[in-house]
Amino acid sequence: MLWAFTKYHGLGNDYLVIDPKNLPAPLTSAQIKTICHRNYGIGSDGVLLGPLPSKKAKFAVRIFNPDGSEAEKSGNGLRIFSRYLWDKKLVGKDEFAVETAGGLVKATVTERGKIVRVEMGKVSFWSDEIPVAGPRREVINEPIHLRGERFNFCAATVGNPHCVLPMAKISAELAKQIGPLLETHLRFPNRTNVQFMKVLDRNNIQIEIWERGAGYTLASGSSSSAAAAVAHRLGLCDRDISVHMPGGTIEIEIGDDYAICMTGAVTKVADGVMAKEMFSASIAGG
Repeated sequence: MLWAFTKYHGLGNDYLVIDPKNLPAPLTSAQIKTICHRNYGIGSDGVLLGPLPSKKAKFAVRIFNPDGSEAEKSGNGLRIFSRYLWDKKLVGKDEFAVETAGGLVKATVTERGKIVRVEMGKVSFWSDEIPVAGPRREVINEPIHLRGERFNFCAATVGNPHCVLPMAKISAELAKQIGPLLETHLRFPNRTNVQFMKVLDRNNIQIEIWERGAGYTLASGSSSSAAAAVAHRLGLCDRDISVHMPGGTIEIEIGDDYAICMTGAVTKVADGVMAKEMFSASIAGG
């Protein structure tokens, strides 16, 4: 049995797609950690396991973070998985549905696979749906104290949890310093993705990303969706927003009830086969 994989990246956010038919047994959390490790494995920001059978859509996919945990939804991961389905000739130019743990999404592949549009679903700001600890409320401009400094944040879910901090200045260093503290903060029972957001004008925002289970990330589709929704909810941006990240730009359209359509690029990197020996070597530091 071949441990076959295909690697893609969406604006520098890279995933391995593994068809479960190519696995001798279900992947373990430890194996996922090894596969994603940049020194001891193939190296990626996550693993997409699919296509899987679904009663709700033609395809289903499971999304795993580099720490072995499972994610409900990933915008870049869904664009990549859609491109994989297109490459395998399982889909064509027509829209199709994919089931995720965070709900159904609809995708359309264009420009010979290089551009993918995904209907991400509706964004919610309600604390019990995200979730955020405390009484039921919309989590908008709430204070939080970290290392003796006060920050204001908005929380949102697009099938997975997000904490968005509107700021005048953002940087990769800030994301790496504050992101881990917010990801695991007691305010977020299921941990959270974190976006540091600077509004550029009515149609452009810039974000730096700390991704739950993955760390500092060059780009994220669900983070782009959540940050754009927050910018619009705060009255700082219109409905069509370009989200600028270190890895590139994603276009977000905000519809009625904060339904999000995301459009962005996907690049194929490689087809390959993993050696079973990879899993027999221990990883330093656990």
